[in-house]
Amino acid sequence: MNHDREEKDARFKIANREALIGVVLVIINFVWWFAFAYGMGSGSVENYSYVMGLPAWFFYSCVGGFILMVVLVTVVVKLFFKEVSFEDEEGDAS
Repeated sequence: MNHDREEKDARFKIANREALIGVVLVIINFVWWFAFAYGMGSGSVENYSYVMGLPAWFFYSCVGGFILMVVLVTVVVKLFFKEVSFEDEEGDAS
């Protein structure tokens, strides 16, 4: 595939935008995890509070973060991602 054709093909623009959205979601996930894991988990073990038998820092960083990311990814995919055909637009067999 030559460079001129890539510039004309809208699929590359869509794929790049969706990849950037994916990177933003990963950054959100990491910041959420890091903030709760090190923000709440850096204290003394004797002072930990517990949620459902788990330390609160672990519950909010891992369990809460997982639930948040499932919701965010679902919303993003439904609102921002587009279905793109993998077929060649010009129909040539090259």
